[in-house]
Amino acid sequence: MSARPPIRVLLADDHTLVRRGVRLILDGEPDLTVVAEAGDGAEAVAAARATEADLAVLDVAMPRMTGLQAARELSRRLPDLRILILTMYDNEQYFFEALKAGACGYVLKSVADRDLVEACRAAVRDEPFIYPGAERALVRSYLDRLHSGGGLPERPITEREEEILKLVAEGHTSKEIGELLFISAKTVERHRANLLQKLGVRDRLELTRYAIRAGLIEP
Repeated sequence: MSARPPIRVLLADDHTLVRRGVRLILDGEPDLTVVAEAGDGAEAVAAARATEADLAVLDVAMPRMTGLQAARELSRRLPDLRILILTMYDNEQYFFEALKAGACGYVLKSVADRDLVEACRAAVRDEPFIYPGAERALVRSYLDRLHSGGGLPERPITEREEEILKLVAEGHTSKEIGELLFISAKTVERHRANLLQKLGVRDRLELTRYAIRAGLIEP
């Protein structure tokens, strides 16, 4: 390794034990160092703005703001920050959503000890990291789009509606959601009504079930 300063990593995962394990992997490398940790996506965005991290490693399923939501926000606010998604979900749709959100790699937790260090180094070199097996998903998706003449399926709800859906499913009131997102409670109620109509559901319980199926919250 050269004498360059180590790559500064921001690590976000809502499970302390997972963060500890991932930190051990990264801090064990001479060219990597964890400079900040976060327990949810909103904390990750705040930490990224407060530190001079080169790379953010984000879990997908986190409270308040998911890793994908945080990636979208960070891509807008800090375009030079490299982003990796670390997840337990070997899910083709999440993989494409991660790339769309601005991530340059997608690493499975089950093989993080094998892939994560390589993925971090690739990200900082501005090279994409594709976990083994995702190549097949990419080729299959491309062929499917080629045969159907279409693109990726459209998101059924907007990014703002997704943020509100997640917070509703976590049990936050309209007032609390408004304070978290810096909008009025009335605006939250309007988005909530739109969600019920768009998703064809009747109440918060059904919204929560949808949020679980969509991977926004853990069951």
